Amino acid sequence: MSKFIRLLTTSGVLASTALFASGCKSMIVFDPKGPIGMHQRDLIYFTMLLCLILLVPVLIITAWIVWRFRDKKGNNAPYQPIWSHSTKLEITWWSIPILVILILAIVTVRYTYMLDPAKPITSDKKAITIQATSLDWKWLFQYPDQGIATVNHLVIPEETPIKFELTSDGPMNGFWVPQLGGMIYTMSGMATTMYLQADEPGNYMGTGSNFTGREFAKMGFTTKAVPQAEFDQWVADAKAGGNALSEEGYQALAKPGTSDKMTFASIPSGLFERIVHVYSMSRGAPPGYTQKAQTLSGEKAIEKSEGGQLPPGNNAQKDTPDDFESFGSGHSHHKLDNKHMYHGK
Repeated sequence: MSKFIRLLTTSGVLASTALFASGCKSMIVFDPKGPIGMHQRDLIYFTMLLCLILLVPVLIITAWIVWRFRDKKGNNAPYQPIWSHSTKLEITWWSIPILVILILAIVTVRYTYMLDPAKPITSDKKAITIQATSLDWKWLFQYPDQGIATVNHLVIPEETPIKFELTSDGPMNGFWVPQLGGMIYTMSGMATTMYLQADEPGNYMGTGSNFTGREFAKMGFTTKAVPQAEFDQWVADAKAGGNALSEEGYQALAKPGTSDKMTFASIPSGLFERIVHVYSMSRGAPPGYTQKAQTLSGEKAIEKSEGGQLPPGNNAQKDTPDDFESFGSGHSHHKLDNKHMYHGK
């Protein structure tokens, strides 16, 4: 019976290992369709290989020790272990893990610099800019060069770098297209940059990877990569047949709720920049990351409003520039140039 149980256990482990290995193709992270995703997959594989160099021998030695020194039926010998020390063995099983960690650290640092999300992808083709905004509970994608926008779906040309400019008009979220590259957060009052590229046509799953409330699971979108000619035709059709996205329309879209796929033939000028800075302005601070925001500390914080923001009409807001324009409901914005919008850029 014991031999049968051991045989059954061994067979189960081997079968599970084979099943897991054969299922890797269904794990889309391991099926990248762009240069960024491929480099990230290679880093995962390399890390797994280094871990297996340590794990496999340890598991084999553990199984051998358990089998070699097992208690046998009818064994009445007293337990009298003899402790000993081997400098060679100590050096061996300490030096190997240290060497593996050093190799992993060097490779990870190299990939970290190489895969900087804001680093442009080398290509003969000019990058296309897409401004992505996470809302409750939907995604707004603006194409500033083409003058159109979509909700909950993306169309991009194949083999062309895509420069994503990302922000949030609400809770922090995460933008992720697993087969094209890694995830990056979207945050209110801040714009981040990420370059991705699709090397072949196809439909690639996109999602919001951060919990943002009741309907966060419905923040999925499809990224469709198409040939350049088909992308140009799609842009022309969108401009000809879609509805215009107005300021009022955006305010309605930004309210919490789910949405179907939508396409807009035109977008308000500077909408993305105003979305970014409406949050930095709410504390009475002049726009731009080179200037410090007014906080509740100091003599100007006579009154405190809910959430720790300065109430309307305080001195801090009076000190801000006068050339602000209204945006949305009770917000204000500044005529901005892009160099003030991106932190560190």
